[in-house]
Amino acid sequence: MLRQISEDVRVNLKDRLREVREIIRQSRHDGSGDASVVREATSHLPPFPGKGIEGLLSHAASAFDEALSIAESFVPHERPIKVDGTTVKGLATYFPAGNEDRQLSAERLFRRDMYYLTKAVLAGLNIDNARIHEADFAAVHATMRKRHGDQLAALVAPGAGLPAIAAICSALLVECLNQRPVHFAETPETPAIGDRSLDISCLSPLVLACGLASTGRDSSPEPDMLEIAILAADIRHDRIVQACAKASPVDELTPVFATLLAHLP
Repeated sequence: MLRQISEDVRVNLKDRLREVREIIRQSRHDGSGDASVVREATSHLPPFPGKGIEGLLSHAASAFDEALSIAESFVPHERPIKVDGTTVKGLATYFPAGNEDRQLSAERLFRRDMYYLTKAVLAGLNIDNARIHEADFAAVHATMRKRHGDQLAALVAPGAGLPAIAAICSALLVECLNQRPVHFAETPETPAIGDRSLDISCLSPLVLACGLASTGRDSSPEPDMLEIAILAADIRHDRIVQACAKASPVDELTPVFATLLAHLP
């Protein structure tokens, strides 16, 4: 129990530090951050007293950002060398049978992979005003084990086929939508609360990629598998949105994912 609490604290701290780092980068003096965001947020405020203080603060932000970059270079990272379709693991890897240590290792792998894969999906969709919280992916993993344990057990049982994989994909998307690990900045273009369309655009490719990695058709995942998942999820986006709005979204989503998994390479 204490070990899990410590892990939860560490994950939440990482999320908060990433947010602080993003704010610092937006304030850099050399323009490598999105300074327009800072200017817009502070445009209604009176100017700082004292000439040039804004420049001093932006130079300080740059120096602090560079210091953090240097510090990161000396710390071992779990970050993958390259994020593409080969980063995705099968559902049985993320949700294995076994003791608590194995489950904890799988949860770490799941939230790490989902974090970097979500960044790749956001980049592919040209969305740059979002932040990703690993803690929410950790909550998704815990909820899947708690609510869908029977389905996960069926997934690793001998003879499990496409229907079992599609059912887990459906449950995984629903739980991701409930936790909302992708947080969008407030802009006029941001959907209203309750509109899941943008969340589905970002999260359904992840789920579909996990399903493709679970089919076992090839000996190893292909680099373009994530790109294929993004394109396929976009084609079936309206159908997925409709299914998610139903009273039993998992049941409605399962045939959608089963069809996609059966026809995609």
